[in-house]
Amino acid sequence: MSSSPVLPLLKRVPPGAWVAAAWYAGMVLTLLMRVRLPGEQQASVLPGVLLYRWDGLLTHLLSTGLLMTGCLWLTRRPLGATAMLLAASALATMPLGVTEIPLAQFLAVDLALYFTAAARPLRTGVLALVMSVVVLVVFVSSRAFMGWPAGTSAEVAVALTAVVAWLVGRSVNESRRHDADLVARATDRALVAERLRIAREMHDVVAHSVGIIALQAGAAARVVHTQPDAAREAMSAVETAGRETLSGLRRMLGALRETGPGGQEPSGREGAPLRPAESLADIDRLARATTAAGVRVDVEWRGERRPLAPELELSAFRIVQESVTNVVRHAETAACRVRVTYGHEELTVDITDRGRGTGRGTSPGFGLVGMRERVALLHGEFAAAPAPGGGFRVTARLPVPVHEPVREAIPGPPERGPEPVREAAI
Repeated sequence: MSSSPVLPLLKRVPPGAWVAAAWYAGMVLTLLMRVRLPGEQQASVLPGVLLYRWDGLLTHLLSTGLLMTGCLWLTRRPLGATAMLLAASALATMPLGVTEIPLAQFLAVDLALYFTAAARPLRTGVLALVMSVVVLVVFVSSRAFMGWPAGTSAEVAVALTAVVAWLVGRSVNESRRHDADLVARATDRALVAERLRIAREMHDVVAHSVGIIALQAGAAARVVHTQPDAAREAMSAVETAGRETLSGLRRMLGALRETGPGGQEPSGREGAPLRPAESLADIDRLARATTAAGVRVDVEWRGERRPLAPELELSAFRIVQESVTNVVRHAETAACRVRVTYGHEELTVDITDRGRGTGRGTSPGFGLVGMRERVALLHGEFAAAPAPGGGFRVTARLPVPVHEPVREAIPGPPERGPEPVREAAI
């Protein structure tokens, strides 16, 4: 099925067909004004001497041929098409016995001016307008020079219609360019936002896994000769972490390619399932993996655990993941604490450690910046600073939408009195 929207019926008609229709409508109007219609004493305009003679009919036939040529050239050679239409209008006026080019014979030119101004550059549209006005001036001036009657006032009105048609077309042209600029800017903003999102997700996934891999590899190197079994277990953990990281990157890139242009699915990818995004329920898995790598993570849950919005849970998990990664890489400590508090109006995530590091690493990174951006996107509050008693503390408060329905609570650790229960170290 085609991804392009179907054009409306009137949009499918080419410009040349509209110009030809205007020409024939003008000819029909000219003939109706030169016959006595029912209820009239006489025709509104007396017919010219040549109108019904063979030479008058031949003139109309030649002018129609010029017009059809101009209609065929309109989209490819607009200035040449305008010249043909002007010649047809002037030629068709001769057998009518009038003193000016009537508006009925100029309707096709007006419509061509509109299409030229709407679809072509400013220079082309201006040249077409100048050609039209010059032909009207030359027609009236030549009659006046020959001493014949000239309908100057009527020709001014016809010139005014040409200017109005050009202005309307120019307005359409500028409106289309403005809409195209808006679409381009919106597309650029969407691309930048998507790139930032991808960079943030890849940073969170890779930084944590690489930190665990480095820690396990260092432990294996220290005990490879004295404790081969422990070294083998550490390298197995390195292999597992590497495979999980590679799988996560593949899923992320696969998600970006999952939808093709126009919403079509690329061939061969219809059956590729994607793992759901991480949530707060994955914090326990994260704590187990980090504890197995040598840094104990104590997880404490407060409040009634319940499902929240997916983007809220994903952001909270990424904040915990990045904070734990910073503890592993920079805190120089063997343990840290993660506290997740479910409130009625906000979710609070607090990560603290008692290490000697600063939490920022030896060189500036993007971890804290990424966490701050995540919290800002959710209109929350973020704080990251050394703790008063030593160590480092990261706190994020994410507002929970009030209108969000409370679904079935996730089973959590049993409550013992009013104090929150802290889970055992993982």
